[in-house]
Amino acid sequence: MLFVLRSVKREFWRGIAAGLSTAEAAIAAGASRQGGERWFRDAGGMSPLPLSEPSARFLTIAERERIAVGVAREESIRQIAAAIGRAPSTVLRELDRNRGRSPRYRPKRRTKPPSQPAFYSPSAAQGRADRRLSRPKTSKLASHARLRAEVERQLARRLSPQQISHRLRADFPEDETMRISHEAIYRSLFVQGRGELRRELAQALRSGRAARKPRARAQREAGAAGRGRIRDMVLISERPAEVDDRAVPGHWEGDLIIGKDGKSQIGTLVERSTRFVILLHLPQQRDANSVANQMITQMRQLPDLLRRSVTWDQGTELAAHARITVEADLRDGIFFCDPHSPWQRGTNENTNGLLRQYFPKGTDLSGYTADYLDYVATQLNDRPRKTLNWKTPTEALEQLLSDPPTNGVALTA
Repeated sequence: MLFVLRSVKREFWRGIAAGLSTAEAAIAAGASRQGGERWFRDAGGMSPLPLSEPSARFLTIAERERIAVGVAREESIRQIAAAIGRAPSTVLRELDRNRGRSPRYRPKRRTKPPSQPAFYSPSAAQGRADRRLSRPKTSKLASHARLRAEVERQLARRLSPQQISHRLRADFPEDETMRISHEAIYRSLFVQGRGELRRELAQALRSGRAARKPRARAQREAGAAGRGRIRDMVLISERPAEVDDRAVPGHWEGDLIIGKDGKSQIGTLVERSTRFVILLHLPQQRDANSVANQMITQMRQLPDLLRRSVTWDQGTELAAHARITVEADLRDGIFFCDPHSPWQRGTNENTNGLLRQYFPKGTDLSGYTADYLDYVATQLNDRPRKTLNWKTPTEALEQLLSDPPTNGVALTA
């Protein structure tokens, strides 16, 4: 089987990191399309080798080619070493490891091989060196049962590898053995044949995939065709400046996640400071009155401190916004994003992405009960978040209620 140089594979993975397709990255690296697809599939979409250049202490393929030229010219070890700027002992070790008879030489039977110059192949030598570098190594998860069990438990709770990595430091502050990077967790999940973590746990990731997928370059088309104009809308440009820096709690972002064929929906609300989530049970049609009734019911249960404003897109399901403002006692009211501008509700968009772990796209959402929605909201509110310094939204909310910020002091660091 043909051995592919490590440098070729490194160039392939650099192309993947730059956003090229598998075929494009393979061609750019000088490999076949089928080979690139096999590398990507076997590695789970994750580079199995570092993308940076190898250490200068290792001979390069160019240096090995110059050694081969020196051998063919019958130069001395010192002459070859001077030509490539290496110590003579380095060249001697390289030749001792990799020099042999030419593959074209076939001695006759019962005859002693005649004297022949030793044969040195730079590509074969590079291949042997690459195989030595990529020898199997025992990972931390494979050798540490307690750490592996804790990582599996947190993955089953749908925490991301990055959340797990940081939470381990908080949960085991005195135990240095309970430390692992999020990249090591991803590698154990994605790379075939490693087996440190149960393969099915990859399905608990937010992506739901057992392989990494390069980030798409094309932007998703924004589409909200057929939406009508809402009367008396107050646009986001008129929203108080304090909402933008998250210094004052009580400002929410909301939206709907839509089920199969657009016939079912769940309402979502997320508080901008604490990332605390509330889910709205909407088993029937998403008419303005149903949405208003749910929002009013849920938000009336909140303390006054947490009822300041809501930011929504321009969906007609919020046509009763004036009624919601009055009956939910929203101090600053409801604001509407500009058309086709989901980034203006970035916190809510991210939360909706997390919710798709529980409510996959293309499923009927009408069958989920209100109790199950409360369960899912609790799961999200107990998930540590990077933006909260790895506290959970529940912990951040409890801190807020026990020690409310004054004079615009931010809740999070």
